[in-house]
Amino acid sequence: MKFVNMSLATVLCFAAVAAQTYPTYNLDRPYTLRTLEYSPLLDRYHAITAGEVPQTFFYPQIDSSFRQSGKPFALNIRPLFAFDVRGGKTFADTIKSFDGGVFLSGYIDSAEFWLDARIFSELHSNDNPAEWKSWDREFLETQGNKDIEGETKYSSYARYRGHFALRLGWAGLDFARDARHWGPGYYNNITLNQASVPYNQVSLSTKIGPLSVISLYGDLDPGGSSMDKKFSRNLYGHRYEFDFGNLMLGISEITVIYDINPYWLFVPIVPLFAEKGNYNEDRNNGAIAFDFSYRFPLGFRIYSEFFLDDMESPSSLVRNDNIEAKWAWMAGLEYATDFLGWKAGSIAEYARIEPYVYTHFKPYTAQMAHLNYPIGNQAGPNSLNIDWLVYAKHAKHFQMQLRQSWSWKGHDGGSIDSLTPENDHFSTAKRFLDGAKMNYSLTPALSYMSNRYAISAEYTFFDKNAFCSRAMVLW
Repeated sequence: MKFVNMSLATVLCFAAVAAQTYPTYNLDRPYTLRTLEYSPLLDRYHAITAGEVPQTFFYPQIDSSFRQSGKPFALNIRPLFAFDVRGGKTFADTIKSFDGGVFLSGYIDSAEFWLDARIFSELHSNDNPAEWKSWDREFLETQGNKDIEGETKYSSYARYRGHFALRLGWAGLDFARDARHWGPGYYNNITLNQASVPYNQVSLSTKIGPLSVISLYGDLDPGGSSMDKKFSRNLYGHRYEFDFGNLMLGISEITVIYDINPYWLFVPIVPLFAEKGNYNEDRNNGAIAFDFSYRFPLGFRIYSEFFLDDMESPSSLVRNDNIEAKWAWMAGLEYATDFLGWKAGSIAEYARIEPYVYTHFKPYTAQMAHLNYPIGNQAGPNSLNIDWLVYAKHAKHFQMQLRQSWSWKGHDGGSIDSLTPENDHFSTAKRFLDGAKMNYSLTPALSYMSNRYAISAEYTFFDKNAFCSRAMVLW
């Protein structure tokens, strides 16, 4: 009888959480591991700008409304399958991709968890596996033998994201594999950005009155060959947010450590900008950022972030004449409105990233990067980006988006992932966007979702030419 009662309880819990499966407010996923919801973080930013929820800008974060009232535990196991076709001139390839796996989520006592694990298999139109590109920038394994006539060539790989969080009453401890998004921007956050390649991490979040403190550890991969990975690259970060209602003030600081791993940096009260001075400069790389978001009536919000990577002196930032002045700046405006069952709005952002930001002295050491991609703004050093998004969503189902992007990217030494060791930082002149050309792209996107299936299509025109059509089922 006890077994029957437990079985019934499990079924009831399964049914109760089927509609809401995530115990976290999640990031958008522009690459693999897309979900039924096309852009969950955009929905969250819409609610913030419309004044429906408090202003917080550290994601993913625990969402305890996932718990069902009065139920001591819940377990949700949902198999999934998806098919998409993507390609375009940017890829020089057309890819038919199949992915299948399981979505697991639930809670018990103070623990909340979810896991999205999938296996991917891709067929390529390009006959040369050496030219195949990893869409999500992680490891890509190719199969098939080109010496055997007529043999199908394909790639296969596995991916996962997940969180295991403990609610401690006064704090939340989260073990995860995911990206991080810190700051009030949507596309162009500079310190930590949702579009970065996911990495293994641990975070501790606390809240005392208007102050929220987030402490982060991340296990980063230096990239490169096996010889370049001889030593580890570790990320430590703290974010402090002061929520005054319509005004939010934030401070983010990060330090990347190479070859050593001083766990003390995880402690929330440790000021990383001060502690980094206790370690050899060749093995650590730190930055600090200041940001704000102000919410006006009638659904308007303005925001900005200033990121300081390094400087010779305060006056060097004003002169901005040598490569030791490494900084970046982002500013944006968002509008959000609700009418007749529709949620609509617009986001416009500008981001300028100076040469050598995120870089370090020697390749594959303390760069602010994971698998050779920045953990912050994906445009990287020596770039300028302008993004404008217009969107509309009906209830929780149909969504339309139109994004325009104007971008410039330098090509000289200040645009890559490391400094050349022989450079004299204090005399080498900076060349911001020297000879860079503007690239313009226009991306319309449509999606429809229900509790069990979703379809979407997007196409990027002009200087970037790419497309992705997708269908997904989640039981």
